[in-house]
Amino acid sequence: MLDKLKSVEENFENINAQLCDPDVVSDMEKYRKLMQDVKHLTPIVEKFREYKKAAADFEEAKELLDGGGLDKDFREMVQEQLEESRELTEKLNEELKILLLPRDPNDDKNVIIEIRGGAGGEESALFANSLFRMYSMYAETKGWKPEVLSSNPTELGGFKEISFMINGDGAYSRFKFESGVHRVQRVPETESQGRIQTSTATVAVLPEVDDVEVQINPADLQIDTFRSSGAGGQHINKTESAIRITHIPTGTVVECQDERSQYKNKDKAMKILRSRILDAERAKQNEAIAGERKAQVGTGDRSERIRTYNFPQGRVSDHRIGLTLYKIESIMNGDLDEIIDALITADTAEKLKG
Repeated sequence: MLDKLKSVEENFENINAQLCDPDVVSDMEKYRKLMQDVKHLTPIVEKFREYKKAAADFEEAKELLDGGGLDKDFREMVQEQLEESRELTEKLNEELKILLLPRDPNDDKNVIIEIRGGAGGEESALFANSLFRMYSMYAETKGWKPEVLSSNPTELGGFKEISFMINGDGAYSRFKFESGVHRVQRVPETESQGRIQTSTATVAVLPEVDDVEVQINPADLQIDTFRSSGAGGQHINKTESAIRITHIPTGTVVECQDERSQYKNKDKAMKILRSRILDAERAKQNEAIAGERKAQVGTGDRSERIRTYNFPQGRVSDHRIGLTLYKIESIMNGDLDEIIDALITADTAEKLKG
């Protein structure tokens, strides 16, 4: 591990030297890439330098004690320094192991989230809207901007499905464990007898991808236009601005009708299409790697029930890590950090085992 850390530190110093080169500064693309590298390496290098100082303090104290000839008070002080530096070295060693874990290359990206109502009819559509609101409020606490890409609203204010993007540095790293089936247990507003109903909604989380990552041949696309319509069949406008794109080789279909401009709808639909195609390719690759260890958290299986929101009991339970919190109101209002931090911690622990 120490050899790897020395190599990281040398790379860090080399990049910083390049950033002082006027030719590099004038090349915006290269400069941006190097700044991103510095951002990722800085926490590792700072922690490694702390570790080296603690290790040097430990060796210095050990040499003094081994040399002997110290008076009682000084020996006690050196012994205390030895123990403190030993504990600090061990602590920093564990922190460095975590920092050296392979990074998910998608962590810094914007994220596309797709929510679909599942079992439970209109109540599941209303729950899909509740999840959309929860994620949007959480994004806003981080200073990130949610943007609806496509939606299929219902007359009572729910969504049969909704796709939206969250623009922000590191958005994918915070949302990536949300893929799966979310279950709600509550009394629907339409229920006169006060009976609790169980409904579900499915969440898919995709990192935004660009043209370079996914090459789509225009000849593989079937693009249809139609009139946008809202809940109840009311026309949003009278021109054919809504877009339906079918990727013929994979059968992937994306519709977008939220914008009045056909061009904007097509642009949004292509963002969703690229992310879905890359997501499907990655899923195939993961399945193809025989015997690959599946982490307890974040398998991304959309059929897996991951969380229950029980309104009568005021609790939210994440079934993957056995976490139950009794603060459903604040969670539904976007207070997700405690759950997300716990999921990241559990995922890191799984990776360290591997």
